[in-house]
Amino acid sequence: MNKPVQNCLLCDRELHQNIGWKELLLKTLPQTICTRCEQRFQRIEQQQKEGVVSLFHYNEAMKDYLHRYKFLHDILLAKVFNKVIHEHLKDDTRLIVPIPMHPENLKLRTFAHIDELLKAANIPFAHHLTKLSNEQQSLKTREERLKTPQLFEVINPNAIKDKNLLIVDDIYTTGTTLNHAKKALLEAGAKTVDGFTLIHG
Repeated sequence: MNKPVQNCLLCDRELHQNIGWKELLLKTLPQTICTRCEQRFQRIEQQQKEGVVSLFHYNEAMKDYLHRYKFLHDILLAKVFNKVIHEHLKDDTRLIVPIPMHPENLKLRTFAHIDELLKAANIPFAHHLTKLSNEQQSLKTREERLKTPQLFEVINPNAIKDKNLLIVDDIYTTGTTLNHAKKALLEAGAKTVDGFTLIHG
């Protein structure tokens, strides 16, 4: 998954990578997009919001990226943010818990997009939640999202009892998904539960 990419994954421009002893020694992840594409994404300065850290704003470049990655099923694009996700989570001591997909939705997409982001970033994780509904939150209004019944169930409460967890999702909008996951995990015995998303919408 971490072989050097020769061309930018977003615009196909040739990448000029200088991989020296320092990069090999530190096992840094390879560059996957060009500087021009990188600059189109807007980093968030004030990251923390209600126990959730988000890295990027939901601008036009990010909308295009998400569309290509999630809905055009371009799994290679999981590598686009590998370095920034790796740098942010590599030293985290909490259990990393990705937001799961409903089995029916997973069949349609063919890959779990949160899992692939974490794999590309070399971040270990474990599934402790199952998704109860296959409804897409992105198709609901804000009011409908806030009224959504519990979306998740904990797989094995003993595995998370008294543990510190970090839930990972792609985008934070109303916070419904993360709040449901947090509530389920805390009620099942988790000590603390925080959130991390690539994007804040």
